[in-house]
Amino acid sequence: MQNKTYTLLNTTFGIDKDILDIVFEAESQLTDVFKKADDIMAYNQYKVLDVFQKCRITDTHFSWNTGYGYNDSGREALEEAYALLFNTEAALVRPIIVSGTHALTLTLTGILRPGDELIYSTGSPYDTLEEVIGIRGEGRGSLKEFGVTYRQVDLKEDGTIDFETLKKAITNKTKMVALQRATGYSWRKAITIPEIKEWASFIKSINQDIVLMIDNCYGEFLEIEEPTDVGADVVAGSLIKNPGGGLALTGGYIAGKKDLIEKISYRMTSPGIGGECGLTFGQTRTMFMGLFLAPKTVNAALKGAILCSKTFENLGFEVCPKPEETRSDIIQAIKLGSPEAVIAFCEGIQAAAPIDSHVTPIPWSMPGYEDEVIMAAGAFIQGSSIELSADAPIRPPYIVYFQGGLTYEHSKFGVIKALQTLRDKGLL
Repeated sequence: MQNKTYTLLNTTFGIDKDILDIVFEAESQLTDVFKKADDIMAYNQYKVLDVFQKCRITDTHFSWNTGYGYNDSGREALEEAYALLFNTEAALVRPIIVSGTHALTLTLTGILRPGDELIYSTGSPYDTLEEVIGIRGEGRGSLKEFGVTYRQVDLKEDGTIDFETLKKAITNKTKMVALQRATGYSWRKAITIPEIKEWASFIKSINQDIVLMIDNCYGEFLEIEEPTDVGADVVAGSLIKNPGGGLALTGGYIAGKKDLIEKISYRMTSPGIGGECGLTFGQTRTMFMGLFLAPKTVNAALKGAILCSKTFENLGFEVCPKPEETRSDIIQAIKLGSPEAVIAFCEGIQAAAPIDSHVTPIPWSMPGYEDEVIMAAGAFIQGSSIELSADAPIRPPYIVYFQGGLTYEHSKFGVIKALQTLRDKGLL
């Protein structure tokens, strides 16, 4: 079967045989790593199934109502399922949450008040949150404008949390300490669940009342536990990343302690209404189905990222994380060293897509980002980074970030096509 696939890729897609040899050889070296990933996937699949059965999900939960959305049984069941899955008291799961950034913004603005202090303990937050906090931009509507102060503690050189500096940074004004699990546009490994457990225990030993918030984007189902299993008070993420399973058309989730979720719900709608209203617009079926498929979909993306890491490591490129290292997000970073190589890599990913494969991605000044950014994503759902995609800010040392793939085979083809494009442009 591999020989037929090899021939198809060579003859139909025009992939050079030596490119195929490089990728297939890398794949053959990953048997044990893939087995470990499959074991985690199986555990999470059964965990999700257990949640569905305990919540007694039926097809009546796929219907929807109109107007204010009072007593939407599908919405209520979906949020019950997320709360149970994340081992929390409550959750908000809504199509009106437009992105991970929006979910995080609701969390920050829902909990923090004038005079409070926010500390990011993993260095600079993801680019799109800089204007939310008030680090960059005009500050309109930012936490800074509303009197919330901000401090950050950078990670150590080895990518681990700097507990000593963090302890010094915490004051009696500190209301929330946040942690970004995924790498974002940085050169580090994602923060693992054991590291999050240590972080949570450390901060609570200083002050039990500090709210521990996790940006969980790209991290769901990478390990057998989630941050709220090990001490985080609230987590937030996007449904067009891991937990939507590639089927959710839009949306985000926030899960955590009941009193925090209530405050956030008042920011999401209005005080006095909170989570009691809000249409799901007929999206509960795809949200439920996507959640059920998510462990397998995440596994496909994870194995694609590992293959990408191994392939480029074998070719002498610096990669983060390395193929055998424990992973806590689906992102693979490759240091390509030039803007031309970054652009060529992204062109290859776009050409591998089922949608808009004929389109050529170019860097542009994307709202919310400081540098020009190139994004390649021929996706069924616009902006869905659980589908095969690659993106990068055009800045030294010219690192590209590869993620996604609804199937492992498609993620693998993305690696193949990126290599072929680099070869065609004389960059490999």
